[in-house]
Amino acid sequence: MTSPPIVPDSEHRGLVGALPPRLRDLALLARFDRPIGWWLLFWPGAWAILLAGGLRDRWALLGWFVIGSIAMRGAGCVYNDIVDRDLDAQVARTASRPVASGAVSLRAAWAWLVALSLVGLAVLLQLHLPAAIVAVASLALVAAYPFMKRITWWPQAWLGMVFSWAALVGWVEVTGTLTAAGALLYAGSIAWVIGYDTIYALQDVEDDALVGVRSSARALGNRVRPGVAAFYVAAIALWGGAVWLVRPDPLAPVALLPVAAHLGWQVATLHPADGAGALQRFRSNRDAGALMALACATVGTVL
Repeated sequence: MTSPPIVPDSEHRGLVGALPPRLRDLALLARFDRPIGWWLLFWPGAWAILLAGGLRDRWALLGWFVIGSIAMRGAGCVYNDIVDRDLDAQVARTASRPVASGAVSLRAAWAWLVALSLVGLAVLLQLHLPAAIVAVASLALVAAYPFMKRITWWPQAWLGMVFSWAALVGWVEVTGTLTAAGALLYAGSIAWVIGYDTIYALQDVEDDALVGVRSSARALGNRVRPGVAAFYVAAIALWGGAVWLVRPDPLAPVALLPVAAHLGWQVATLHPADGAGALQRFRSNRDAGALMALACATVGTVL
């Protein structure tokens, strides 16, 4: 079986293309060619660390969260492709994925999943027990996610819980417990994920309809833009609540203005029929995450 092609939305085509075929297949399976995924998994955890004041003496934790995000995002992609191999084979954008195309066998995919999970375990061992327990609790959500698109029109909400979970882990690791501020930060991240993953799902609306896959983009129909806007507004409002609880100062929420403006730009320039534009705006959430991190660092470290 020949190796799958490097897909159009790969961000490091030259680097991935230079790998030997076998390693390239594994890299594509774990989506190492598309780092946007691990960035989006990393940011909520970074926000929690920064907003909780961890930048002063827990800055090394950010590095461990980067490693964990890369490994566990890769493991999640491998697991998702194992579960979705039959559906992926029916959708043009995903038919070339290594497991769906047969380039990587099921046995090899499971072995790769175990290897990536062991890296995640190494990161888990760096955490104190309460945060480690919170981290392990996410596995049930992760295991169920690939099936959500078959049973609900809002799999993006489930993804939001999964991709935002690092916020809970980071908050408990820095503070020792989950407070209302940490919970609001997590809830806001869920709304943010629903918004950006709805944008991402616009690329597959037609194919998803043909094979019966459900998504928030299909559920919203011609109301995608106001729908995404509503989730982004909810995210800013919930983050504002978290910021206020950490620092009840009228100036503190001002730190959120840059990320709010960025999310507003995404909505204002979103054209649902433009798949390439949707992908660009989805990827721009790496920048949105960085702006939110700057806000959290500002609020969390002000004396």
